Amino acid sequence: MKTLFSLLLTCSVLLGHAQQQPVNDTVTPIATIEHKMVGNQVQFNANAPALNQIAGAPKAFYTNYWEFGDGTYSKENTPSKSYKKAGEYEVKLWATNNYDTGKPPTTRPKKIKVDNADNTISEEASMDDGIDLQRNREPIPQEEIVVIFKYKNKKDYATNGKLMLFYNETVYNDANFEITDTRTYHGETKQDNNDFVYTSKTENNTYYASAETQSLRAYFTPQDSTERQNLPLTLAEAKANYKNSSQLSFNNMQPNEERNVFYTLKTTPEMLKDTSAIISVRGVYIPDNNYDNHNVKDMEMEIVTSHDPNKMSSNSTFLNYRLVRFKKPKFKIRFQNNGEGPASTIRLETDIPDMFDKASIEVLDMYPKVKICPKHNVQYSCLDTTYTAKQAIFTFKNIYLPGSEQKNVKVYDSTKGFVKYQIKFGKDFHKQKTKSRTAIIFDKNDPIITNYSTTRFLPGISIGAKAGYNSFSDLDNSKSYFVGATISPYKSYKWYWQVELLNSFHTYNGQSTFTNTLDEDTPVGFPYWERTTTTKAYDNIDWELPVLARYNINNYIGLGAGLQGMLSVSEKSEVTATTSYFEDEAGTFPVPNLDPTSSTTSESSSFTNFRTGFLVEATAGFARIGPSVGARYVFNFKENYNYMQFYAIWKF
Repeated sequence: MKTLFSLLLTCSVLLGHAQQQPVNDTVTPIATIEHKMVGNQVQFNANAPALNQIAGAPKAFYTNYWEFGDGTYSKENTPSKSYKKAGEYEVKLWATNNYDTGKPPTTRPKKIKVDNADNTISEEASMDDGIDLQRNREPIPQEEIVVIFKYKNKKDYATNGKLMLFYNETVYNDANFEITDTRTYHGETKQDNNDFVYTSKTENNTYYASAETQSLRAYFTPQDSTERQNLPLTLAEAKANYKNSSQLSFNNMQPNEERNVFYTLKTTPEMLKDTSAIISVRGVYIPDNNYDNHNVKDMEMEIVTSHDPNKMSSNSTFLNYRLVRFKKPKFKIRFQNNGEGPASTIRLETDIPDMFDKASIEVLDMYPKVKICPKHNVQYSCLDTTYTAKQAIFTFKNIYLPGSEQKNVKVYDSTKGFVKYQIKFGKDFHKQKTKSRTAIIFDKNDPIITNYSTTRFLPGISIGAKAGYNSFSDLDNSKSYFVGATISPYKSYKWYWQVELLNSFHTYNGQSTFTNTLDEDTPVGFPYWERTTTTKAYDNIDWELPVLARYNINNYIGLGAGLQGMLSVSEKSEVTATTSYFEDEAGTFPVPNLDPTSSTTSESSSFTNFRTGFLVEATAGFARIGPSVGARYVFNFKENYNYMQFYAIWKF
């Protein structure tokens, strides 16, 4: 009975404890595909789970991306589709939850059977250029995205060519994506990356310089879709900027025909987590294998942690401080009108950190596409830029940007806009992390505040050359000179660490010792005293290894403190013993006709006398980079071996 009672009590305690534990929601949300046939059209709808509103954000909503299984797609939430051929098609859906706290729902592909096809239907032409890249949403860690590679034959004859998608930029140590699926619908076939062969001829039979004679780095210059002729250079640039690529070949593409290839990109566990960073993929389209004429298109994407259409990002989240003086970091502000009606004025109040020169702002691109406003008032659509002490204000005037909740608005992309600009650094700026964000105001509504866009500087390495003199006040006849090198972060602003390796050459005399001995058996016939004086002269090569924390008060004065180890890597000494003869113990009366005698012995050792100590110092000059002078005092912990160091240093 007692055993049964104990068992019941234990179960009750465990059950009560389990009820107190938080239960993680491990259920993955699922959206299902619904469809119905209406004549020769198939009408689609997504049955998605309820949204969990982000507090303080605009109203949460879904955006849908559909693939219809025949090489076409739609970004409408509830699209209608007519098929040219009867048959069975596999439809795919990616639903994205905007302003929602949960994960995007997953969707299983659905096979549908189409009986009422219409082979007279012609897909509406949508491309002006030969190539375009699109995506279904912004990349987010641990989710997948779809990249749509659109290409068009603008020749007046059928062509065979190639498609190349480059991804995972070399500027990042780890890969951001892996391609898990490639969906083709027009007989495109995969090629080995190493099997690509190209001619050196353009359509006008003009030959050109090889890639080896030109710069391969084009990372900071986004590529547009303009037709080009130097294919070797394009491929060399792409390989210099991207780690991975996928290559396809296609055949028999008719004049004005448009095709789509769909790539599913899965984010890696090592994906860049910086949500203010801009990453990109690059498409290269070679419309005709017989010629090197080709098109290039870059697609920039902003890493996000939640799907918020209002966002600020930058391509300069990590900068090399040594090389930034003439760089122009680029920033992008995205926004979306989530209202029930159109917006006619959109105001973007953007923080500009002190290190940047607001007057150098250059608008690179924007949507809606408008002109830059003149100084006087106008009635046409334009973008106005004004400045305050801390902000740049971009204002779209006299525009029409539909709202996502507006009637008859089916494509949510039409409700989005952006401003992309670049800016120079100011004349004097420090190595500091910066943060900026934007307040987005639609007409007279309350502002929507974006995330912070962060700019950081890579530490960089500064190598310094150092030389000076060590003054040992407690040692006789001391002379010590040193040369060495320092390592510290490049042009640090305030606090930083510095490590040094100094090689010193040191000579000095040790303390003399005296010994008096009475010698009674002497050649002069009377006892006398022998006084033996022993002296030791040192000639050392020492290594000093200081590790210190330094603080720059301003651009000219710096302070430091730290620990130091000193090791005698080579120690040579000469011991001299000199004996003098005296009639008295005090050494007052030398013995007549008896000269002093002396003997010398040498000793050597290596890697001995390891000493540790504490140091403090001050410098004056160019504290961050360049020449300066300094003084340092070293307190040794165990021996009376303290010394003052005077030096000059030049940091590069």
